Amino acid sequence: MTSTPDVALSADDARRIALRAQGFLGAPDRRAGVRGVLRHLGSVQLDTISVLARSHELIPYARLGAVGRGTVEDAYWTDGHAFEYWSHAACILPVEEWPLFAFRRRAYRSRPHWNHQLVDGAYEQVIKQLRAEGPLTATELGGAKNKGEWWDWSDSKIAVERALMYGEVVCTERRGWKRVYDLAERALPGRLLHDDLDDAECLRRLVRQSGEALGVGTRADIADYHRLRSEQFDAVVEDSGLVPVEVEGWSKPAWADPAALASQPRGRHRTTLLSPFDSLIWERARTERIFGFTHRLEAYVPKPKRVYGYFAMPLLSGGRLLGRVDPAREGSTLVARHASLDTAKAVEPMASALVEAAGWVGCTSVRVEKVTPVELRAPLTAAVKTAAKALTA
Repeated sequence: MTSTPDVALSADDARRIALRAQGFLGAPDRRAGVRGVLRHLGSVQLDTISVLARSHELIPYARLGAVGRGTVEDAYWTDGHAFEYWSHAACILPVEEWPLFAFRRRAYRSRPHWNHQLVDGAYEQVIKQLRAEGPLTATELGGAKNKGEWWDWSDSKIAVERALMYGEVVCTERRGWKRVYDLAERALPGRLLHDDLDDAECLRRLVRQSGEALGVGTRADIADYHRLRSEQFDAVVEDSGLVPVEVEGWSKPAWADPAALASQPRGRHRTTLLSPFDSLIWERARTERIFGFTHRLEAYVPKPKRVYGYFAMPLLSGGRLLGRVDPAREGSTLVARHASLDTAKAVEPMASALVEAAGWVGCTSVRVEKVTPVELRAPLTAAVKTAAKALTA
């Protein structure tokens, strides 16, 4: 499966390559904007949690700075530039990737077992209604669920989600966090509306795209980007255009985007807070390997057992992960409920990141509560005040 690596990278080389590939090293492409970020990453994960903002808003913010939140939503959901589908999880994908997921749509169509039973006639009814009325939410199609728990979907919700998986229906936007469904034949450009690529070609292109987005990665890293199976990766990696590399300290084989190897990663590092669902850090083993930083989303951990907080956001500065903060919003105040700093050198970057994030979401002040270690609480509070004054000077 693997060729002998002819390129050896240091751990720092791999880290910088990964940062540049993900858009955190070098000048941001502001002209391409949010759509450029989406095309470059190839996948932006969606999630229901909203603290500072929802994760799909935090992704371009982390790379571009304080781009307007309305601008972010418009970039995703207007003019047919993107669609939502199952990639790493529920993700926003550039519309050009529609043909690449033909392998997954075919797999869904042949799937013998489902969690929800499809009632006779329900599928045909939602297709008929969408054709007649245009884009609709599940509620507008007849109700998203019955009277039971959240997974107790209505017949129309089951049907439209099945049509989404099959590719006859596409999610064209989120409206008040509700999916808006439309017929794929109406929502997608004709040149892209096909399943012509066989499974091997879909997988080959997705492996290449994942490798380009990551810069360098192991089999698990690259396969996980679009939730491919290891054997799917193995079948196409030699034809993907990625090249085998050896990375200092990595115990498993790795591959890199040849373009990423063509020049030294240089430029300005971004200082920012990262969503836990950011593709730079969403794979825990990779984050530990590249940054020596262990991070776990604790939103689903019982509150007494949380160490860092409900939605702790890692701090990226100087190409390193220097700590994390669990933020909250109280009116016009951004609250740092728990800032955990790995070193005193993280104080000023954390203060800068908090003040910038506060301004982005419309907060006019920042309040620091718990800090670990406790002796850095006073310096962080002072640094936040200094950063806020510098911003308004």
